[in-house]
Amino acid sequence: MDELARGMASEAGFLYGFVNLFLESQTFVGLHQPPADSGHVIVGRTMSRDHGWCPEVMSRRKALPLADVHASPRFSSNEVADSVGIRSYFGAPLIHESGVVLGTVCVIDPEPRPLADAERIRDVTLSTTAQVMEHITGRTR
Repeated sequence: MDELARGMASEAGFLYGFVNLFLESQTFVGLHQPPADSGHVIVGRTMSRDHGWCPEVMSRRKALPLADVHASPRFSSNEVADSVGIRSYFGAPLIHESGVVLGTVCVIDPEPRPLADAERIRDVTLSTTAQVMEHITGRTR
């Protein structure tokens, strides 16, 4: 899963990539982040279930593209935005064929993204969602 997170972050051009299962906490079973000596915040493998924007993705059951989190008052005040310094977020839900939302995949970055890039980045996260679900279920499309 780390490789899927790395590939997604790389293809999207983001510093961080996550494959996130909602267990007792948000659990990053796939994680890509900058090197420890990069000067960027290093995150752990878990986070509270109510931090970040992934809880919103889980609730709405569809992708959430935030090219600049500060452009939306609803999403600008957030523990992750404040503590990690995040300006852009693109996430999509991991929905099992039974209809249960298992978690999310997402990319985050300290730089805002031009709106012109939003569709491409959204497509990268959706493609990764399909790959993760294939891995989880053991099925290919």
